[in-house]
Amino acid sequence: MRADPADIVVTAGTAQVIGLLARVLHDAGAGTVAFEDPGSLGTRQHLDYWGTAHPPVPVDADGIRVDLLRASGAPAVLLTPAHQFPTGAVLSGPRRRALMDWARDGGLIIEDDYDAEHRYDRPPVPALRSMLADRVFYAGSVSKLLAPALRTGWLLAPPAHRDAVVDAKRCADLGGAVLPQLVLARLMDSGELERQLRFLRRRHRARRDAMIRAIAEHLPAATVHGAAAGLHLTVTLAAGDDEGGAIDRAVAAAALDRGVKAHPLSWHCQRPHPPGLVLGYAAGTPARIADGVAAIGRAVRALGLPTARP
Repeated sequence: MRADPADIVVTAGTAQVIGLLARVLHDAGAGTVAFEDPGSLGTRQHLDYWGTAHPPVPVDADGIRVDLLRASGAPAVLLTPAHQFPTGAVLSGPRRRALMDWARDGGLIIEDDYDAEHRYDRPPVPALRSMLADRVFYAGSVSKLLAPALRTGWLLAPPAHRDAVVDAKRCADLGGAVLPQLVLARLMDSGELERQLRFLRRRHRARRDAMIRAIAEHLPAATVHGAAAGLHLTVTLAAGDDEGGAIDRAVAAAALDRGVKAHPLSWHCQRPHPPGLVLGYAAGTPARIADGVAAIGRAVRALGLPTARP
């Protein structure tokens, strides 16, 4: 996807993007932004802070349910089409076409290009903005490629909203730090950024594979989701529905008692969903990952949950 450099607003990561767009869309009469379910708890918290309603729209193996998005009546939607968080679903071709039809009918799309560069077993997917630039806000960051502390991200806005985004950014911080941007530009121009990405893909693939093997050994009743890309796996547990999130919260608490931190899947759900865990693998060696999953397996057994598929 090509873009005019003058159209790129450099931000302090995608967190700032959410704040900027919450204000811009509110002023444009779009104070409600539909949100994937499951979807990032942290992003929902940002939307809550800015007073933006975020009705849930279910996600399945093909991505967001566009028919239910349309039925929600929301004027805008925030989604992660390249690698949906936390399920790992990739927005399918038919869903992309349906989403474009929804946008042409007046909807606005906020595309968080989450984990798009961290892929292992599938080719890249085109950005939604490349299909309909006039209706898509496109955002991303280098947090997972270089370092979260750099606080460097970007936003491309539809032409009708570009000036409002620039004004909101100027009033938010008078502009971001220049030095990190110059460093990033140097890495891109020199080819070092691409070499870093190739290195990370090899390392993360090995860590992902170690986690999948450990899950098969210690959590054989669990179903793995989102393995083709990203820096985490989501596993759903064979424990029936978990309407209040009590089951996966109990598992996460028992794992934490054993020194392993995992997100209960219910944290990221607004509607009832099967119990599960979101397990990151980017920061651990294969041996530590195997030990961590073994500890989670012990936690599951200690709680008396199923250890084998029915």
